[in-house]
Amino acid sequence: MAAKRVFFFGGGKAEGNGAMKDILGGKGAGLAEMTNLGVPVPPGFTISTEACNLYYRYRGKLPQDVKAEISANLSKLERVIGKKLGDPKNPLLVSVRSGSKFSMPGMMDTVLNLGLNDKTVEGLAQKSRNPRFAYDSYRRFLMMFSDVVLDLPKGNFVDIFDEKKLERGAAYDVDLVAEDLMDLCGKFKALVKERLKREFPQDPLVQLELARDAVFRSWNNDRAKYYRKTNGIPDDLGTAVNVQAMVFGNMGDDCATGVGFTRNPATGAKEFYGEYLVNAQGEDVVAGTRTPHQIRDMKKALPRVFDQLMRITAKLEKHYKDVQDFEFTIEGNTLYMLQTRNGKRTTAAAVKIAVDMVKEKLITKEEALLRLEPQQIDQLLHPVIDPKARLDVVARGLPASPGAATGAAVFHAERAVEWATEGKDVILVRKETSPDDIHGMDVARGILTAKGGMTSHAAVVARQMGKTCVAGCDAIDVDETTNRFMVGGKIVHEGDFISLNGTTGEVILGKAPLIAPAMTGAFGVFMSWADAVRRLKVRANADTPRDARVARDFGAEGIGLCRTEHMFFAEDRIPIMQEMILARTMENREAALSKLLPMQRDDFKGLYREMKGYPVTIRLLDPPLHEFLPKREELMVEVTKLELIHADRSIIEEKKRLLERVEELHEFNPMLGLRGCRLGIYYPEITRMQARAIFEAACDVTREGIRVHPEVMIPLVSMAGEMRAQKEIVVAVAEETMRRHKKKFPYTVGTMIELPRAAVTADEIATEADFFSFGTNDLTQTTFGFSRDDSGKFIQNYMNRSELCPQCGAKLEKDLSCAVCKVTYTKRAENILQADVFATLDQVGVGQLVRMGVEKGRSTRPGLKVGICGEHGGDPKSVEFCHRIGLDYVSCSPYRVPIARLAAAQAVLREKKPGKGGKK
Repeated sequence: MAAKRVFFFGGGKAEGNGAMKDILGGKGAGLAEMTNLGVPVPPGFTISTEACNLYYRYRGKLPQDVKAEISANLSKLERVIGKKLGDPKNPLLVSVRSGSKFSMPGMMDTVLNLGLNDKTVEGLAQKSRNPRFAYDSYRRFLMMFSDVVLDLPKGNFVDIFDEKKLERGAAYDVDLVAEDLMDLCGKFKALVKERLKREFPQDPLVQLELARDAVFRSWNNDRAKYYRKTNGIPDDLGTAVNVQAMVFGNMGDDCATGVGFTRNPATGAKEFYGEYLVNAQGEDVVAGTRTPHQIRDMKKALPRVFDQLMRITAKLEKHYKDVQDFEFTIEGNTLYMLQTRNGKRTTAAAVKIAVDMVKEKLITKEEALLRLEPQQIDQLLHPVIDPKARLDVVARGLPASPGAATGAAVFHAERAVEWATEGKDVILVRKETSPDDIHGMDVARGILTAKGGMTSHAAVVARQMGKTCVAGCDAIDVDETTNRFMVGGKIVHEGDFISLNGTTGEVILGKAPLIAPAMTGAFGVFMSWADAVRRLKVRANADTPRDARVARDFGAEGIGLCRTEHMFFAEDRIPIMQEMILARTMENREAALSKLLPMQRDDFKGLYREMKGYPVTIRLLDPPLHEFLPKREELMVEVTKLELIHADRSIIEEKKRLLERVEELHEFNPMLGLRGCRLGIYYPEITRMQARAIFEAACDVTREGIRVHPEVMIPLVSMAGEMRAQKEIVVAVAEETMRRHKKKFPYTVGTMIELPRAAVTADEIATEADFFSFGTNDLTQTTFGFSRDDSGKFIQNYMNRSELCPQCGAKLEKDLSCAVCKVTYTKRAENILQADVFATLDQVGVGQLVRMGVEKGRSTRPGLKVGICGEHGGDPKSVEFCHRIGLDYVSCSPYRVPIARLAAAQAVLREKKPGKGGKK
């Protein structure tokens, strides 16, 4: 027996139910459930998502058995409603609407009033005794069908419609009379014939088939694909098609149509929220052609129907245990419900609604915690652009750090500091940032880079600082010599105002209005529930007391990564750091290091004071030394220029000595060169200085009555011998310092596992290491052989190959043709990656190395504390993986701590109830 592909609903009974979203889509499942609940729903049938996938499998054709099912259900609908599609005297009209498993508002297509033609419109006019209503419905159908099905844009019809209103002196469409609408219908059909060289289809069965296929095709229109990609919705689900008997809100003053929510979707307040229009169809409410009324005004205009609507929607909210987004039509004072679904809402509203529903005993705390996607919490932590504002968006990059920022464009870190000191808001624009830019980044409102990825320097530091950042925006051409960038034929000079949307990656010209999201008391309650459930601890990556304070405010339970190299880039320290690097003897190096010691000691004091006894994991110096020196190429140019102008010989010689040292330190592959633990082994005096600063600071703060718990992390270890060599130095300094200060406190020495060999030999390394912290940024780089700063372009290609021409890489048209190569393909290329591996942990490859490292490490050191401190520590999918494999904590940027807290709680809940949670 063939599988069922079409499901009927009507007469108080449906063949489906609300649990069948996979098959019926959200809209179809909602219609079936409302029917079964006894809610007044116009009858109809749903063509399943499986039929949509068959349509694509057979290249735009439906199998005959599915067509037969559709025909049988249409006949059933005609019997139930007492009308027939195409009957010139008593015509059945239907709507044809999309509906996927996950709500995608406005992304796919709809056709209303299907079944009208030159004959049935006359029958409708006679049957309803309302010619104006009949021809109003016909002109709407002609416009919508031509736009959605025949690809003749709606704007062509709107122009003719506006001309008619102007001719008749009509302010609104309702001011036109039947004769006007009849004339418009004739002009609309003439336009179709003129542009498409064929008549508008008059056979209602042909109309239905064409509309059905158009809705199927809309699953893969550009806006639907973009929405799915943005919201993590799989491409292979397909859309259902809902064919439903029309009810009419445009038959007169006792008719209306509207949309609403059972609670305020912006604030979460428990209030009836929505809009409606009298004598209108649903599209009018959202199109803005007339100003709708507030739904609460219905209580006066249509009191009986309003009370019924309140009762039904309250029943639906209680049934679904969630705020409902509903659509309704009133025909002749009779209410019909056309849709219900869980309503989209702001994060602030989502938190309040979840907390309120727990108080109302509608849902449990555990259910409330699954109502939000962890990433949504970003909206509560950063300013956002006013959604009502009109914006001049000129480019789109990677949404590297969320929030919104506006300020004057500056192209150098020094200028950013200078202008910020004067009280100006600035956006730092760079081709790409480097550690040298840290001071400019610190004072900037936001950061925009033309290069780099989601874990580039700009992205990582911006997230840690809570700065808005758009990275890898290759549409902008940054010229740092002339202090300007070009985009789309426009030039943005230094001082010109721009705005960034770090949540969408948009670059906007001018000052976009910003609003601060409300941090309601419900947020603290909600997060306390998450903390009570989760097993994973959540720490923060923080290098300064300010970062640490933010982290604690957001609930961090320690510092999981303090990058000590960032402390050396401060303006007063970089010359001393360079002095140390240029030193030719250990004695001179130690002299320079002695100047850095008190500065670094003060840094650590600030962190200990903020953490108040929580662990502080401090990574010893990691990057290669050349990063603290001027760039080789720039020095060569500078020396040449000085010689050409016959500058002072002593200045030239000093620059040459610097260049000579830079040449000595130059490496072909510095990321795999003299850095990390190798640097400390090669120059042990650097490790000794840092260890002294760590433990002297701990002794001083302990003397203030504050508990401390330093954890010293050795970077880039690949062999147990490296770990042992560095640990011996750290332990010796620690013990000597505590004896000298007569203080005792707990400390540990561990390592960052960021190389494949370290994961494979973790059992050996664990004999020396007290803890592991997986540095998944570098572990991903070294496992894939990808450079995180240079791989942005091809990773985007890997993720989007299904949208691109395999030959030239141009974006494919809807029919899979390439405008550049003049080739049409029969199928799409397969995407190589489903997600950016630097944003979401690759569980199949890198994740297995992490799992192996944990298991091997604990095999020789039972109870080994293990965490993760790469950017993946704030990614919800990666956090869930860390929970499953038994890590003790994750560490992430301070502004991602609440996200990780919720993700860790949801990991526990999904483990108990697999499949729970997900999109709303």
